[in-house]
Amino acid sequence: MKFSKWYEAVQACEQQGMPYVIATVLGAAGSIPRDQGSKMVITASDEFDTLGGGHLEFSVTQKARDLMATGVAGNQVEHFPLGATLGQCCGGSVTVLMESFVQQGMNLTVFGAGHVAKSLITILGGLPGQVRWVDSRSEMFPETVPSNVQVLNMEHPQDIIETLPANSQILILTHNHQLDFDLVELAVKRGDFSYLGCIGSDTKAERFQMRLKHRGFNEEQVDSLICPVGNQDIPGKLPMEVAVSMCGELIAHLHQYDEKVLRQGVSWKQMKSKMTHQTESQLTIVD
Repeated sequence: MKFSKWYEAVQACEQQGMPYVIATVLGAAGSIPRDQGSKMVITASDEFDTLGGGHLEFSVTQKARDLMATGVAGNQVEHFPLGATLGQCCGGSVTVLMESFVQQGMNLTVFGAGHVAKSLITILGGLPGQVRWVDSRSEMFPETVPSNVQVLNMEHPQDIIETLPANSQILILTHNHQLDFDLVELAVKRGDFSYLGCIGSDTKAERFQMRLKHRGFNEEQVDSLICPVGNQDIPGKLPMEVAVSMCGELIAHLHQYDEKVLRQGVSWKQMKSKMTHQTESQLTIVD
């Protein structure tokens, strides 16, 4: 993303379902690089706008990413003296509010680029969130994909499992049953995905469950696999019909999962305790 203003970055993050942190200068004492009320946005890989640069911005960015890494929405107030500790010569101090906005919508990895997957990607392109689309066959991907979809042509799709975010979702739709099982086994072994679905029949599901049990996985781990995947109340065998069924089940899951994530606020008491590090006569607070 290429934006110069924090509010442009917020809009893009919301549209793509990307987690981010808004850092706001709540109060300041002495000489500081930016005024009270200045904001910047931090994502996992980028920063937008500025709080003045230097070690202050580096420290704010680091704390913001630590906050994002928890995967929980919330607010945090931090105090930064701009002296020897941060290697800045301003000599003042800054109190910063960091508001963490977690992944909105899906954070989905789709394995396989067959007919059903192509139909599914068309639907997912209109929903909030990020989609990674993985297949070893480059020729199977269309020339254009929705803006929230990242195409990953990988010789060994299994290699990406260990790098995927915790609490993300996996949907396995490949052309190869052995590859399907390899992906399922790796995902079940990790055990920290919020959704694991695999296309297939009841017979395929029974075989996969039996193989997992034979490899030492317990009932809870085996039950984490949803197979056959899709809303069984939606009939039809056409690729788009199957895709609609899968998408319906995924959306239902996402709403159930989102209800478990409670947004935590920052109390005035917490904010005030941070403010006491600064001289009251020098500090102005915006209500």
